[in-house]
Amino acid sequence: MPSIRVAAILVSILAAPAASGAAPAAPAEPYQVEWVYRVRYGFQDEWWRIFQKYQIAALDEEQRRGYVQHYEVVRPGLHTSEDARWDYRIVITYNGYDGSTHESEVERALFPDTVTLKREENRRWELTANHWDLPIHAIDPHAPPE
Repeated sequence: MPSIRVAAILVSILAAPAASGAAPAAPAEPYQVEWVYRVRYGFQDEWWRIFQKYQIAALDEEQRRGYVQHYEVVRPGLHTSEDARWDYRIVITYNGYDGSTHESEVERALFPDTVTLKREENRRWELTANHWDLPIHAIDPHAPPE
């Protein structure tokens, strides 16, 4: 049967590194980054349309290509003081640090019209009152202090 032959070939391929003494490569540790944005009052809708067009499309493509495991976009449900206000948080889990280095490659593939991309992304940054990118690390709440 062909399926038995295919299975035997797969077993031999998977066993080859162990038989040769080479250890299989360990999977990369997930790498998380949080993007936080505060948008100028009255411009959230315009800002979000541009962000969806470029950033969300790029994240979707990075996920399709296997660079991003998962991402989540959140908005606050209520309000806070102006100094602590934020409008959007995007938490991205990459497949290792290397996964986070493909943004410009994906952007060039998706958006060949660089003039329009630059103009619209510049507009999004004009509408951004504050922004930061922050690598984040999950910790064991029961582990002793480092």
